[in-house]
Amino acid sequence: MGETIARNKKAFHDYYIEDKLEVGLQLLGSEIKALRAGKAQLKESYVRFIKGELFLINSHIGVLETTHAYYRHEERRVRKLLLHKKEAVKFAKAVERDGMTIVCLSLYFNHKNLAKAQIALAKGKQLHDKRADLKQKDMQRDVQRAIKDYK
Repeated sequence: MGETIARNKKAFHDYYIEDKLEVGLQLLGSEIKALRAGKAQLKESYVRFIKGELFLINSHIGVLETTHAYYRHEERRVRKLLLHKKEAVKFAKAVERDGMTIVCLSLYFNHKNLAKAQIALAKGKQLHDKRADLKQKDMQRDVQRAIKDYK
């Protein structure tokens, strides 16, 4: 992974992440420029199958002020994800068979300066699982503080 543009921290809180995959994005020129400026958010985004293809829905890529009105993109438009057919079939089977969800974890530029997205198969957490994770994080933070103060 290269330069990270946006991360979906809420996905790690709400889901157990199973299988990750790097995919391309079909974007407009104004969207690429906005991504380079860091104007992206994945907080409420999700991935859906539409006619056998994967699409990123509800992701927000802001519009730059310098973009001409003719070239402005819709900020929350549906964006097509680019991946091999075999990978799409694998994800489709997991969603249908196991009742899993596909979430977008991050947007970034790879080493060739292409915009990529990391998607993952995820299984929803129950409320008590989320509480246990928060408790575990708090304990880890306390241990790290104690070690830091001890030195």
